[in-house]
This record gives sequence, C-alpha cells and structure tokens, in this order.
Amino acid sequence: MNRYFRNIKIYRIHSQWPKTEEELSEVLSEAEFKPCGAFSERSAGFEAPVDNAGDRLCRKVSGADLLQMRVQTRLLPPAAVQEALAGRVEAFKQRMNSEPNRAERRDMKEEVYSQLLPLALLKSDRVQAFYLSEENLLVMGTASDTVAEYFLDQLKRTMVGLQYSPLAYKQPPLDLMNKLFLGNGQPPLRLGRECRMRDPSDTKASVNWLDMELSDPAVRRHVTEGLKIDRLGMTFDQVCSLVMDEDLIFRKVRLLGQDDMDDVPEEEPLAKHDAEFVIMAGCVKSLLNALKTQLGGYVS
Repeated sequence: MNRYFRNIKIYRIHSQWPKTEEELSEVLSEAEFKPCGAFSERSAGFEAPVDNAGDRLCRKVSGADLLQMRVQTRLLPPAAVQEALAGRVEAFKQRMNSEPNRAERRDMKEEVYSQLLPLALLKSDRVQAFYLSEENLLVMGTASDTVAEYFLDQLKRTMVGLQYSPLAYKQPPLDLMNKLFLGNGQPPLRLGRECRMRDPSDTKASVNWLDMELSDPAVRRHVTEGLKIDRLGMTFDQVCSLVMDEDLIFRKVRLLGQDDMDDVPEEEPLAKHDAEFVIMAGCVKSLLNALKTQLGGYVS
C-alpha cells in the first residue's frame, strides 16, 4: 500500500462525489481501463485497485474510497525508428537517384512509425488515490503535477461537472516550516533530519541536508543569514515521517511502526491490504487536520 503513497499531492473536491462503493464503481466504469490498441501510443483508465477483491473499480474502507488509474504505453525507442527510417531513405535514393525532400522524409517517418508501433513492447504504470469523504479531499499518490492532472482528466471523463482545487491553507506552509526548523514548532509536528534550502537571489542554487541534526546552530545559521527553506523533513505524532514542500507536496511518506502488520496472516491478503489502507488513510487525515489547525484552516 505505502509504495503507492510514498509521494502525495492533495486536492479539495468542491462537487458531488458518489456516496457508495457501488455508485462510484459504476461512475468510474465510464472511464474503465482498456488495453492499448495496436496503433495507439497510450491508453488510460480506472481498474480494480485491489487484487482478488472483485471487479469493482473502487474500494471503500472506513470512509475512504480507493481508486487506481492504469496507464499503458507502447515503448518505441527513437533509435529504432531512426534506423528503420535510414533504411527507407537509402532505398529511396537507390530507386530515385536523389535525396528525399522534407515532405517525403516526413511521410517515410510516419510510415515507419506506423509499421513499428504494433510491434512495440507495452509498459503499464499505476497511480492510486483515495477520497476522504468527510473532508472532501482527494489524496493522490504522486508528486508530479502532470500525473495528477492526467488522473483528474480521467475523472472528468466520467464525473460530469467535477470541480477541484489544490489544497491550500490560509497561512503559508513556509511559516510553519520556518518555526519548526528554528525550534518554535508545536506538537504533534516535530523536526526531522532532512532539509533543502535555496538562495532567494539564485533559485538554481540550493543546499540539501540529508540525515543531519537540523537543530545544530551551524545548520540553522544558513537560514538566519538569508537562505530560504523550501523543503523540510518532519515526523507527525510518532505515526509517520515525511518531507513537506512549501507548495504542500508530501514526499518520502513513511508509516512508523509498520511491523504491526506482520501480525496479519499472509493467507488473508485482502484483510492485510485493508488494514494497511485504514492506517494510511487515517494517518493522512490526522496530519491534514493538524496542519489545518496550525495554518488557520482552508482557503475558501
């Protein structure tokens, strides 16, 4: 479970969301995954998020809806296209005793691409997300804006009128990060051992501190002398550790005390999955509520 949520990006949902597992699965079926066709470069859609749990396209556990998007892509190396194209060009020169012009070369490249595409290998990537119904929040297992927007585009194919916005609080997260870094933070958030600082006058210049004692005066001095924190490691209530960006992307999310999951028998994989999901969803929910308290609530 946690492998899908190592990185997290969160959106607020402002429109209606299906209330039951059955309703949501039926809605998502309008954008169900279909394998990539022979002449298609990419195919995307929703699939069952849990193995051996039926064919529903979502799973609801303890007020959280789990979804999974699958993206299948045909892998056609550019070098293979160029090599085949070179053969076509050489044959053209032998036949016509002249170099192909730009339009002819473009047509040959399109022909080569169409010929090779059905032979290309297939690769699938999966992105999971879960919806917290009480908070109207969609928690997406990615740090990439591009991947997140692609996921939301798939949702918009089937949820007519879907409205959303990136999670935002009334106070900037950077204020909280600075307080935490300088030793003025409030429980349940505690300073971790990772940080990234940037030079405000040169955004390409940065300093990364990994597995360091960040409370050391020699480290803190860089901020008091002008460097800006834009990424900070922290722990939340001895439940999870993470690295938070100033734009509220959570990276390297790791649940603490996962050894407890070893008590669930391996012959019950669905029970183990649901237990892990409940812990993950509960952790994220509690973390966001703590941030909501410390950052003055959500932006309206």
